[in-house]
Amino acid sequence: MIVYDRLWETMKKKGISQYSLIKNYHINETQLYRLRKNMVVKTITLDRLCEILDCEVEDICRYIRNNDSVK
Repeated sequence: MIVYDRLWETMKKKGISQYSLIKNYHINETQLYRLRKNMVVKTITLDRLCEILDCEVEDICRYIRNNDSVK
């Protein structure tokens, strides 16, 4: 399972809020909802977030085996 817990940490470090992503960078609210719920998101969204946050994809998400718990 892919989880996006690192996204929120990276956003906090970079000083970018969800509101800013929506209003200033035109990130779709539905995509943010999907990220919060660890649902499937488009790779173009991940690409855009990496560009906005000036980070690597590893700073946004990580893979967890289904038998591991989210830490």
